Amino acid sequence: MSIVENATQLAQGALQAVMKKAVELAPDSWIPGGVPDPLIQHKHGLVGTQVARLDGPLKVTGAARFAAEFPLETMVYAALTYSTIPKGRIATIDVAAAEALPGVVLVMTYKNAPRLNPTPAMLTAPKAIGGDQLPVMQDDRIHWNGEPVAVVLAQTQEQADHAASLIAVTYETEIAMTRFEDAKPDRAAASFMGAPMLIEIGDAEASLAAAPHSVDRTYRTPRHNHNPIELHGATLFWQGDELILHDASQCVAHVAWTLAQVFGVDEAQVHVTSPYVGGGFGSKTLWNHQILAAAAAKLAGRPVRIMLSREGVYRMVGGRTLTEQRVAIGAQADGHFDALIHTGVVAMTPHNSMPEPFILPSKSAYAAGSFLLNVDAVKLDMLANTFMRAPGESVGTFALESAVDELAVELGVDPIALRETNEPETNPTTGTPFSSRNIVAAYRSGAERFGWDKRNATPGTRREGEWLVGMGCATATYPYYRMPGGAARLTLTKDGHATVEIAAHEMGMGTATTHTMVLAERLGLPMDKVSFLYGDSKMPGVVLAGGSQQTASIGAAVIAAQNALFTELLKLAGNDSPLAGLKPSEVGGYEGGLCKLDDPSACESYVSILSRAQRDAVSVEAAGSAPLETQHWSMHSYGAMFAEVRVNAVTGEVRVSRFLGSFDCGKILNPKTATSQFRGGIIMGLGMALMEETQFDERTGRVMNPSLAEYHVPVHMDVPEIDVIWTDIPDPHAPMGAHGIGEIGITGVAAAVANAVFNATGKRVRDLPITLDKLL
Repeated sequence: MSIVENATQLAQGALQAVMKKAVELAPDSWIPGGVPDPLIQHKHGLVGTQVARLDGPLKVTGAARFAAEFPLETMVYAALTYSTIPKGRIATIDVAAAEALPGVVLVMTYKNAPRLNPTPAMLTAPKAIGGDQLPVMQDDRIHWNGEPVAVVLAQTQEQADHAASLIAVTYETEIAMTRFEDAKPDRAAASFMGAPMLIEIGDAEASLAAAPHSVDRTYRTPRHNHNPIELHGATLFWQGDELILHDASQCVAHVAWTLAQVFGVDEAQVHVTSPYVGGGFGSKTLWNHQILAAAAAKLAGRPVRIMLSREGVYRMVGGRTLTEQRVAIGAQADGHFDALIHTGVVAMTPHNSMPEPFILPSKSAYAAGSFLLNVDAVKLDMLANTFMRAPGESVGTFALESAVDELAVELGVDPIALRETNEPETNPTTGTPFSSRNIVAAYRSGAERFGWDKRNATPGTRREGEWLVGMGCATATYPYYRMPGGAARLTLTKDGHATVEIAAHEMGMGTATTHTMVLAERLGLPMDKVSFLYGDSKMPGVVLAGGSQQTASIGAAVIAAQNALFTELLKLAGNDSPLAGLKPSEVGGYEGGLCKLDDPSACESYVSILSRAQRDAVSVEAAGSAPLETQHWSMHSYGAMFAEVRVNAVTGEVRVSRFLGSFDCGKILNPKTATSQFRGGIIMGLGMALMEETQFDERTGRVMNPSLAEYHVPVHMDVPEIDVIWTDIPDPHAPMGAHGIGEIGITGVAAAVANAVFNATGKRVRDLPITLDKLL
């Protein structure tokens, strides 16, 4: 039997076991739309097939209108002036030269800005999404180097930029805490999403000391900045007391609520739209630029367009904070872990609530006899850090998976075999059963496809000319989330066209396409008879595009709306219909109508039902069920990451020559868009491994490389062939059987590359990025 056949058999057995446990342990936690799903008839064969993104033609032809492309009459353009000290107050600010320039309409500073409430910071309330909790331009205080101190509105962008450069500011500086090492003595335990991160099971330090084999290492990751292709921008105006905002946003409902709090108006008075977003990765939330533009528009009585420069994004949009992590593992000679310790410290600010929760993968990845997991934080005077793709897991897996590789070397065993030895039966820190976990199958199929058996376990032994060649692997894991508050409106017209509306988001990941497919399949309609509308805060639902949870959240809402629609259609069908007396659970969508599930001959078309009822359309609105599945099951996406690298023995240059991601993420709804998401995450992980680093001047608290010329991200020549495979085993406890895939791609990548570099050279790099100076 081949490894692939063995992996397939193993995966099928795992699915059967999971479904058996689903019935035995928590029959009431089954989510409609999981597996099996009797309401999807697969008449059109859409789910699981490769469908190109519906928004693709709009984008390549320029018809898709982004946030900073809405034309408005009498619109003016905004530019910002940024502070140059990390802490203190504005002593003087001279705006006369700026105001005297032709085309300048307004210069706003703290002296004439409207009175605003402090910004509700993310994680402090259900809809709060502010980057920090500071009042915006309300006094002369400076909290970080790069804080906006003035807004200029002018007839053209060039006039606004020139005027902003003429504003003269002097400061009274105060002693700022900007050095990480100086702040570490005042470190304190951090919490994430309102919960402490400290986990102690047994005496891990004692078990580590007693273990016959161990590793105890420190790993460091630098600051990272967001660099979406679309810069952060908005076009907005006031219509009486109502604020209309076209925003580059991944959370329209949250932005509307948070802006309402800032301006002291009712949430219904803020209307946010975001039809297209050119990348977000956690950064397209609410930062000072939207608030300042709205405040300036109120003063000027004119519509305002604001788009940050690339430097402006670095000055006032938060990124990923630095981490210093200790990972210690004690093990027996057979490889079983006696102790797993993962602790360390990150940097935050006094005015935000987002630590980097790097211990998250260590909570569930491996079985161990004892655990000590914790994240401490120090407070620095800097721009607030925020979510960045796979917050916690991306940097946490670098440390954890590097340490596992180091232990494999210590034990003289294959790194994959060591991981299999410590595969947990249930979540090792909570005892909760896994809903679906097929990482071993992913490893086995990935290893065969990648050619892992050709790897030489002795570092530095494979050489091709000047190039040392090595292979490395790492486990990727990311939690399954589903947001409460997902609701959808579903409308069916008598010509058989269905439209779903939900305040969700499309940032290029294929959300609109995939859910058009799913709804078409569930209703038994072709895709051209289904419309998916999104990106508008006036629509139902409170869905955030983040945490890889949007697909599940939308799915649960659409399932609820579909059930409500079937209920209404059966009422309208009446006693003269072949569907008379049936319950919603007994029918499904099929060939443009409703059919009895166990008797496809008992059908009536949607057109017939609505025509007989003399209705032009039927519309329903419903909210998805509460995410109770996460209380019964430990739910995660998984990946087995494989890297082949070449390191130049003369220059130390590192080139990743091949990469494979083997994923276990439940049902893959659209393989085409999923492959793109997996590859995009892997490419971002390659950047984290080899080049991304925000240069932070600890003397001044200033970012010193605020441009793509100096902050390096992977370009075409840096990216190798990337192969992607998956198990495609549905999770019976998730809507549609699917787990999130947006962030699993980046996790584990840096560790796989670092482990491959060690295999190629014998040099262990524990401080990202892996630059050539660390290998010479």
